[in-house]
Amino acid sequence: MSAVKSVSPHDTGQTGDASGQRAIDTIRTLAMDAVLKAHSGHVGAPLGLAAVGHTLWSRFLRTDPDQPDWPNRDRFVLSVGHGSMLLYALLHLAGVKEIDADGAKTGKPAVSLQDIEQFRQMGSKTPGHPEYRMTTGVETTTGPLGQGCGNSVGMAIAERYLAAHYNRPEATVFDHDVYVLCGDGDLMEGVASEAASLAGHLKLSNLCWIYDNNHVSIEGNTELAFSEDVAERFRGYGWKTLHVTDANDAEAIAKALTEFRETDDRPTLIVVDSVIGYGLPKQQGTAAAHGEAFDADDVKAAKRSYGWPEGESFHVPAGVAEAFNAAVAGRGRPRREEWERDFAAYRKAHPDLADEIDLMRQGKLPKGWDANLPSFEADAKGVASRDAGGKVLNAIAEKVPFLVGGSADLAPSTKTKLTFEGAGSFEAGSYGGRNLHFGIREHGMGAVANGMALSYLRSFTATFLVFSDYMRPTLRLAAIMEVPTIFVFTHDSIGVGEDGPTHQPIEHLASLRAIPGLNTIRPGDANEVVEAWKIAVEQTHEPTCLVFSRQNLPTIDRTRYASAEGLRQGGYVLAGSPDETPEVILIGTGSEISLCLAAHEKLTAEGVTSRVVSLPSWELFEKQDDSYRDRVLPPEIMARVAVEQAGSLGWDRYTGAKGAKITMSTFGASAPLAKLQEKFGFTPDHVAEAARGQIAARRS
Repeated sequence: MSAVKSVSPHDTGQTGDASGQRAIDTIRTLAMDAVLKAHSGHVGAPLGLAAVGHTLWSRFLRTDPDQPDWPNRDRFVLSVGHGSMLLYALLHLAGVKEIDADGAKTGKPAVSLQDIEQFRQMGSKTPGHPEYRMTTGVETTTGPLGQGCGNSVGMAIAERYLAAHYNRPEATVFDHDVYVLCGDGDLMEGVASEAASLAGHLKLSNLCWIYDNNHVSIEGNTELAFSEDVAERFRGYGWKTLHVTDANDAEAIAKALTEFRETDDRPTLIVVDSVIGYGLPKQQGTAAAHGEAFDADDVKAAKRSYGWPEGESFHVPAGVAEAFNAAVAGRGRPRREEWERDFAAYRKAHPDLADEIDLMRQGKLPKGWDANLPSFEADAKGVASRDAGGKVLNAIAEKVPFLVGGSADLAPSTKTKLTFEGAGSFEAGSYGGRNLHFGIREHGMGAVANGMALSYLRSFTATFLVFSDYMRPTLRLAAIMEVPTIFVFTHDSIGVGEDGPTHQPIEHLASLRAIPGLNTIRPGDANEVVEAWKIAVEQTHEPTCLVFSRQNLPTIDRTRYASAEGLRQGGYVLAGSPDETPEVILIGTGSEISLCLAAHEKLTAEGVTSRVVSLPSWELFEKQDDSYRDRVLPPEIMARVAVEQAGSLGWDRYTGAKGAKITMSTFGASAPLAKLQEKFGFTPDHVAEAARGQIAARRS
């Protein structure tokens, strides 16, 4: 790649008519004024891509600003989230109307001029990076580069699945496209590569990425670290690739977008050569345009070159917003109104399908979705929680047609394959299948699943718990966006045995529990698994991690011990009377629950009163009121032992500083499970010994 020469603002190609040029320059000047006032932000992409954004929105994007939640709208994803002012300017000029947190249409602008003036300020609707749920018209939270690309593939998959499942010969309910603006940073990130590879394999022709090829990164020219032929790489992924040599040439951009719309056998990448910071005389085409500060004189110089009022900030010329709104709404509104008329007829012809679509949009589940859930009889030999999870998943998915997902090439091991009649596989040319095959692309899988969840589907993923490290950014973003993606993690402890330390998760539970808004559930037997899955699918604003074992777990005799429904409170008294004051409390999760029960029985035989608390979800337990938590873990009883085959971080919350913790302080080892349990102290005798020590310490 060669460096981009410096140019003056209006010397590179066509930008459409005078009205279009005024709108493009309005986008640019709003971005400059907002960043200048905030004393922070990234103006490079809004200046360089203003003509691209304007052309896409005014001539191609099928949406209705008055009804921005129309199900069949095209999706626009700004994966280069640091260029957020481009999106805010587009939302403002298009006149997109606000939808509040309760889903009500307020009639107010989604992004007013005052909102733009409050760019990057506390409580504003224009944060530094686009935030889903915070700003109407933002389809997904972007900022961490590559994530928007991955989300877009999930959105495209969702459209294809919804079309296959709900469209009928006489009625098209879903046929929208997904557009992405992405940059060099996005395409350097592995998550974008994983997602692009999957999209090409699936031949998602409803997906278009527009690549801002500006040759600049924060450290300097991209030649410092990035010299590949991006178009060639995407051709290898199975994409169509197009090239626009001037980001200001509206007609060339329109021609490329038209070619995308006419392509029906693969996704499209449009490489657009641009100048970062276009119009800022001293910064354009350089690393300084990415995010370094500029001053009022720089802005005046740029405005002067546009023929813009130099002394007026946040200036929107008369008629610009009206014309842009007319262009967007004039195309989108008739299409949306036609869709609503057709859907009314569809509802009469296919009431059950229409009801399903309503439920998806409302985040609800079909009536009777939990009618066929299995129950498990007491069994000392038991069943692995991954196996129980597979049975529960299939029972739910058969009743919930929009529960769709898959594994990172591990479905036989995670037990997450949907096996009921008609489930099938989601594949190129056969988009009605329920089983997605993500390949060994954990990071991409998480980003794709979040995109699916943003497009009405109840998505799930599956891999081993140790590989949750590869998915952490997507877990975090699911929590930030409050989308109910379900993440299944199996092989949850040193119970993996002979596979050894590389596959035995130690620090991972603490890592998951550290993410605000992410509910992590590690059930202790098959019946707790049933409750865990029920909680996961009932969520509307919270992602869930279901953590399952590879090894068999005894199925607890619920006639002797408390019902597994206690899991719904996150933690509950499993053994020992809730009304009796125990001498010691044994607290465990997952496979260690049966271990705590064995120690409890041993202590009981010795005349020691103990209580076993199953604590599969710290997050749900912390949501209970103080009185409930104090009944389960009485504050006056501080003789406590926590047992978990994972790191100890966080357990002080429930044991106190002086409580005993039988946990892992090292990595594991390659050996049969029984040998590992003996080596690391996960035996009934060791738990009972720790309990006696706690009692003695409190008496002394």
